[in-house]
Amino acid sequence: MTVFKFILAMFLSFLPGILGVMVAPISAGENAWYNTLNNSIYTPAGWTFSAVWTLLYFFIGLALFLIMQKHQVINHHDKVSAYTLFAVNIILNLMWSYVFFGAQMPELALVTLSALLVIAIFMARAFFRISVPAFWLVLPYVVWLMFAFYLNATIVYLN
Repeated sequence: MTVFKFILAMFLSFLPGILGVMVAPISAGENAWYNTLNNSIYTPAGWTFSAVWTLLYFFIGLALFLIMQKHQVINHHDKVSAYTLFAVNIILNLMWSYVFFGAQMPELALVTLSALLVIAIFMARAFFRISVPAFWLVLPYVVWLMFAFYLNATIVYLN
């Protein structure tokens, strides 16, 4: 059962990346539209995005697994809240890829990313109530989303 939970947690956490490949290039450098955009001078090389997202999806999956494994939850509502926020996070994460790369709408993508960032912060807080290590695994994701917000906002501003 534990192995099944681990595989499920990993699958769910990588879902935006798996489905996002259908609408987004594997690296930003492979997208002709993206290459026409003016970017921040702090925009990392295209391969960096794939590497960072792989690591972040792994951390998020591990955090979810820790939440799934935690049986002594003081309040059942906390676990339901954590799962709900995780699900909304996954949906918004996938939506951002589609809106930015698929629909090529950086302004709407920025709005989506704003919602994603808020949900990720609430998710980290919900995870903290259940498992402090899960919170620490989600924290780099929140920080990366802040950086992604800056990059997306810069694209909106410069274009």
